[in-house]
Amino acid sequence: MMSRWMLKLLVWLGMLPLPLLRGLGWLLGFLLYIGVPSRRRVVQTNLAKCFPQWDAWKQRRQSVLTFVHFAQSWLDRGWLWHAPPSVLRARLQLVGALDVLAGNAPTVLFAPHFMGLDAAWTALTQQVPRRFSTIYSPQLNAAVDAWVLAGRQRFGQPEMVSRLDGAKPIVAAVRRGAPLYLLPDMNFDPSESLFVPFYGVSAATVPSLSRFAKLGRAQVVPIVARLTPQGYTIEVLPVWQDFPSDDMEADTRRMNRELQSYIDPMPSQYYWVHKRFKDRPNGEKPPY
Repeated sequence: MMSRWMLKLLVWLGMLPLPLLRGLGWLLGFLLYIGVPSRRRVVQTNLAKCFPQWDAWKQRRQSVLTFVHFAQSWLDRGWLWHAPPSVLRARLQLVGALDVLAGNAPTVLFAPHFMGLDAAWTALTQQVPRRFSTIYSPQLNAAVDAWVLAGRQRFGQPEMVSRLDGAKPIVAAVRRGAPLYLLPDMNFDPSESLFVPFYGVSAATVPSLSRFAKLGRAQVVPIVARLTPQGYTIEVLPVWQDFPSDDMEADTRRMNRELQSYIDPMPSQYYWVHKRFKDRPNGEKPPY
């Protein structure tokens, strides 16, 4: 019952002017930073391992900003999934190499875990005249699961493929011309992962970007979402050349290198609340 009331509150807050909503995000983010020390340690550990050149003040500031952007992006889902379409078009700026999404070429979209990942998905499904596909992991709470699923299906009748269904329906969707919105940059099952460098630290990384691009005979197009005072800017980057290769590990190393170049200009907008280095090679002790 509490979840349903919380969701109704999010929808109501989404009706507020964006500057006021973002101000509430600052307050909520700071409260989360103070009030959830276990997750604060995760963020600080990730930043310390990936940016050892930062001094203590910069690391602390970026940690706070990570929680602020996390809170702002969650509050934004109230308007992303419920505001009139005209509001979304005004707040979601889709820029970059949009021509690569024209036609029906098999495409895998490399969509890293920036805080604006749902804003990017919403912009694509609303503003690009193609049917998209993505892999969906059910939420633990039934009410939240229904809300998230409905929000992500708001525009364009996308194909939502359950992670439990395996690779076949995903590859079939790509080959039919439904671009796959793929978020492969997290520490998932180590048995399905390769240990490759991420900011110089060995990180368990699923090679699904290379695998699905090869199986789907697809081009790879990166999508980078940036939270801004006006809403979000979603940049479609050029197609990666010579990808995938015949070396899945080399492809996965390249993915992490490219990802670093996307994170560096806006490190606090990346999803550092995730235990990115949870699984370690050769019995190495986890850093958390």
